[in-house]
Amino acid sequence: KMAEFLNLTQLKTSLKETILFDYYTAGFWWAKEMNFSLIQISGFMGLLNFALENLSSKRMTLGDNVKELERAVTGIRETESEEGGDLNLFSIDQGKAIIDFLFSSLFQYYKAYEYLFHVRREDPVLSNE
Repeated sequence: KMAEFLNLTQLKTSLKETILFDYYTAGFWWAKEMNFSLIQISGFMGLLNFALENLSSKRMTLGDNVKELERAVTGIRETESEEGGDLNLFSIDQGKAIIDFLFSSLFQYYKAYEYLFHVRREDPVLSNE
């Protein structure tokens, strides 16, 4: 279901898709283990996507991406949604845990993710062996 939702159609032959699948799946299960509500899981997955998009599409440096994530988390804590609901989704302890997760999953391996998105590979993967 996760691969279908992320529109990953070449998991068996695409290293990039496999890595993205692993990143999002690990994040999802971590959020479930943290006993996040469905709304919190959705917000957390949005933060994972936000940080990854900053790296892949906007080509942000690690420092800039961390600053943007800080702004995003601060914005979530300080704003209200257009429907008037409170977007203060996470407690301070949950926020700290989220930051720790991002540092251990994405930011610790930032150079590897930069390579994945920005270095052209000449050799195509021909099989899943």
